[in-house]
Amino acid sequence: MMKLYLNPASPFARKVRISALELALAERIELIEVSLSPVQPHHGLRSHNPLGKIPALLTEANEALYDSPVICEYLDALAGGDRLWPAAGAARWRALRRQALADGLAEAAILMRYELVIRPEALRWSEWLDDQRLKVRTALDALEAEPLDGPFDIGAISIVCALEYLEFRFPEERWREGRPQLAAWHERLRRRPSVASTRPA
Repeated sequence: MMKLYLNPASPFARKVRISALELALAERIELIEVSLSPVQPHHGLRSHNPLGKIPALLTEANEALYDSPVICEYLDALAGGDRLWPAAGAARWRALRRQALADGLAEAAILMRYELVIRPEALRWSEWLDDQRLKVRTALDALEAEPLDGPFDIGAISIVCALEYLEFRFPEERWREGRPQLAAWHERLRRRPSVASTRPA
């Protein structure tokens, strides 16, 4: 049995959970919830990931893997390969580029949340916060211009997780406004069983 260390609200951990469901591997993974804070490290997690970050996967061979791109590609290989990670050619680079863009969007949103929720208000750096918000918005605009129809690969999974994290933590951003193609694409995928069943409460 593999062990996945995660927080259910993490878009990166959710990528792994969706991938596991899509690859029919979820029943081989035990989920271990970890409460994390940038100012209160989880020392037990560090024994599997020296960076103290989630997600981290302990394989059936007791080897630790991190972070989400590595874990998801490992699961894809475990399921036979070329399922969520195209093996070669233009499809592979498109999926990897989309994953990078979506992961960057999610990371900027997480940093915004840290700044607004964890840092004392008197110490917040408004220019830095504005830069993270700009990254989120320019990434969304790039996704709106992207022809997203295609297979539900690692790129699509990453985008769904980033969009829904933004919706979960920053509903005031109203990311759908002015982005009808992206909103319609998300609406088609939000009911997919692997997506719906991993949505944070």
